[in-house]
Amino acid sequence: MLDQQGQSGEPRRKPVAVLAMGADVVGRVLAPDLRQRLARSVELAPGELTGELTGAEARAVLAGAEVLVTGWDCPRLTAGVLAHAPRLRVVVHAAGSVKPVVTNALWERGVLVSSAADANAAPVVAYTLAALTFAAKGALSAAAHYAERWPPFTERTGADARTIGVIGASRIGRRVIAALNASDAGHRVLLTDPYVTPAEAAALGADLVDLPDLCRDSSIVTVHAPQLPETRGLLSAEMLKLIPDGGVVVNTARGSLIDTEALARECAAGRLDAFLDVTDPEPLPPGHALLSLPNVLVTPHIAGAQGSEVRRLGEYAVAEVERYVRGEALLGELRREELGRLA
Repeated sequence: MLDQQGQSGEPRRKPVAVLAMGADVVGRVLAPDLRQRLARSVELAPGELTGELTGAEARAVLAGAEVLVTGWDCPRLTAGVLAHAPRLRVVVHAAGSVKPVVTNALWERGVLVSSAADANAAPVVAYTLAALTFAAKGALSAAAHYAERWPPFTERTGADARTIGVIGASRIGRRVIAALNASDAGHRVLLTDPYVTPAEAAALGADLVDLPDLCRDSSIVTVHAPQLPETRGLLSAEMLKLIPDGGVVVNTARGSLIDTEALARECAAGRLDAFLDVTDPEPLPPGHALLSLPNVLVTPHIAGAQGSEVRRLGEYAVAEVERYVRGEALLGELRREELGRLA
């Protein structure tokens, strides 16, 4: 953290901050008023690094950087890049997952790493809850049969009490559980997560079960686990078959967590419905079955911050830089040992 005064007792010179993210991203994440606010805490380097970080121009800018504010499309911060940033003390990522950007070289150098993932979580939670509400109401089936049959009142479903299985007690999974318990729908919530104890799950408001039992007992399954080698295909063909007929799968995490072709078969058979904001591959190839099935809604990875929501990421990042300059703990600080469990 920063000392507020230099050795002479004079106020410390503002640290130099550099922005590094995609050219089409930076203006949306850091609007002019947010840049002005940021400039009150740091000496903001002119311009932005919007491409690779190993060229002569980028190296010259990085040489004086103590603070690096990154975002979508920032290249990885490898040891080679860091070699040209000897003064770097903190990286503040104005986006969700830091995995495309960070490397172990940062922690080996003692650089602080912070992420605005908390700011990105709120839109994902809102999207997930909307999908769960549609799932509980049987909205996809109702929409598909709208023209041919108007259901009588006695056949209509509502957001009635369901058993909802949550895969992964991530920051988003935990918020989804909290929101479900705060509603008056009376849902029972099941949770599977290898890092959570039964007591911790109970404190969250969920019953901890293994994945097969979650699939067997849930009418709706929502996925919030990180993308890791061991989670690839977590919802396999075998697991999907365990979900009861009429069940719904919701995925706002990563497409690789579900066996795409197995899910397509279950949905094509009419046994399961699905709300998918992420797929594997992404995007799906033209003509893929999931894109035309009436009981599947596929959206192009829009659950996270979009449009005006992106500003939240910039606000979070600026506040983190302000905390750093004041010598305070960073709210979004990440430690190397946590990286393997993050999305």
